[in-house]
Amino acid sequence: MKRLGIVSTLAVLAAVAAVGAGAWQMQRFMDTPVSVPEQGIAFEIPAGSSFSSVARRLVEIGLIDSDRWFRLYARLSGEAGTIQAGEYLLASGATPRSILEQFTSGEVRLYSFTIVEGWNHRDMLAALQANEAVKPTMTDEDWPALLTELGATVLHPEGLFLPETYRFARATTDREVLSQAYELMQQVLEEEWQARDDTTPVKTAYEALILASIVEKETARADERPRIAGVFARRLDKRMRLQTDPTVIYGIGPAFDGNLTRTHLRTDTPYNTYTRHGLPPTPIAMPGRAAIRSALNPAPGNELYFVATGLGDGSHRFSATKAEHDAAVAEYLRRLRQQRRQGS
Repeated sequence: MKRLGIVSTLAVLAAVAAVGAGAWQMQRFMDTPVSVPEQGIAFEIPAGSSFSSVARRLVEIGLIDSDRWFRLYARLSGEAGTIQAGEYLLASGATPRSILEQFTSGEVRLYSFTIVEGWNHRDMLAALQANEAVKPTMTDEDWPALLTELGATVLHPEGLFLPETYRFARATTDREVLSQAYELMQQVLEEEWQARDDTTPVKTAYEALILASIVEKETARADERPRIAGVFARRLDKRMRLQTDPTVIYGIGPAFDGNLTRTHLRTDTPYNTYTRHGLPPTPIAMPGRAAIRSALNPAPGNELYFVATGLGDGSHRFSATKAEHDAAVAEYLRRLRQQRRQGS
C-alpha cells in the first residue's frame, strides 16, 4: 500500500509538472513576437468565420508555426467565440496574445477620407467613391433621399458636410461617411452660431453657411477671411449686390470651362450676385469651420470692395470707395499683363 501511494504521488506530481510545462510553453508562445514586416500586414476575418479557420489561416500565411497553443489558449480564456469580423492591420512586434486581443476587441484597420474646403457636392461624392475602402451606393439623384434620412431641413446637399478627415473601416458606405460629415457640420454650425457677433447680417444658421461658402471660395488665406466677410456683411447691410464671381460660376454649373466672361456676369441665374441682391439660395461649396466663424464674426471697417493683388500669394487689396477699387483693379490688370509678357 505504501509503495502504491508513492507511485500515485509521483504520477500526480508528473501530471502537475506536465501541466505546468504546458502552461509555460503556451504562455511563452503567446508572448513571443511573430514575424510581421515593419510596415505591418493586413489580415481579414470574413463574417461568419470560425476561430479554427482564423487560426489555420495564421499558420498558412506563416505568422505562427502551429495553431495548437493559440487555439488552446483561446478556448481556455473563453475568447475563441468573441473574435470580430473585419480587416485588421497587424503591427510589427505583434505577439499571438496581442493579435488575439486585436481580433476580440474589433480594432480593425481604419482608412481615411478628407473633405477639402471649397469642394462642391459633386467634387466630394466623386472623391469619396474613388476611395478604394469606401463602398459606393449613391448617385447624384440620391441626395434628397439621403438628406431626408439625415433630418435635414433642405434637400440641396451643398455646404452641409464639414471639411475634415474622417476615419472608417473598409467597406463603409459613402452614405455612412457622409452621415458623419453632416452630423459634425451640424455640431460645428451650432457652436459657431451660438458664439456669433450680433451685428452679423445673416439671420439663420443656413444663411451663415451660404455666406461662409462664398468666403471660402474667395480666399484661402486665414488672415483675409474675416475682412472679406466684413466686406460682404457691409454690402448686405447697404443693400448692395455682392458681385462675387464664385457664385456666378456655381450658377453656370459643370458647363463652366474656366473662362468667366462679361456675358456670364450679365446672364441672370439664382446664383448671379451681379444681377440679384442678397445671398444666393444655397451655399456654393463646403465651408470649413474658419470660414463659418468669419461669416458670423466679420471684421469691422468701412471697406466695400476687394480685388486680387496678383502678387502670387493669394492676397487681396481692399478699398472703401469705388474710385479706390477701380485703381486697385487697374493695378491688378497691369501686373497681370506684365506677368504674361514675362512668361512669353
